[in-house]
Amino acid sequence: MQEEVENKTVNLAVRTGTVSSRVLYQALRGFVQDQRSASANRAARRESRERLKIAREERRNAPKHGKQTVKQLIGQGQGVESMDIGDSGVRDLKHIANRYGVDFAIVKDKNENPPRYTVFFKAKDVDAITAVLKDYSAKQMKRKEDREKPSVIEKLKEYKEKVKNTPRRDKEKRKEQER
Repeated sequence: MQEEVENKTVNLAVRTGTVSSRVLYQALRGFVQDQRSASANRAARRESRERLKIAREERRNAPKHGKQTVKQLIGQGQGVESMDIGDSGVRDLKHIANRYGVDFAIVKDKNENPPRYTVFFKAKDVDAITAVLKDYSAKQMKRKEDREKPSVIEKLKEYKEKVKNTPRRDKEKRKEQER
């Protein structure tokens, strides 16, 4: 290490007509200022990298909220409850649970046909879970009612048939001349 320091050289190029003490002094002064600003920039970059590294580490270690894996949910150490939701409405459940700020994990059972989904919640979120389930069941019931209603296209087909089957009246054409 000592040899590296001793063997360091500096190249300084100055454009001038004549080399005087004043020109040499200004060149060395500019070189020293440049070195100081460069070391300040390096220190600032190093400090910025350290702050980013700390922020990343904090984000990585922060507890996750919303949808997550079962392993992450259990790893938070607050107990877990589960519930089967069948094969439909997974997207609705996600939206509603996110709206209420509930931490949850959804697991798909591929062995059954159609597949069944199991939702895991934190045990401490019991009140929020009941609100989520209430909204979810209301939305599912509304969906069933909507499925029972005939579609607009089917209604249009019925009306077309009625129009086809109704007899047409021929309009009498009258031509009157007026003078």
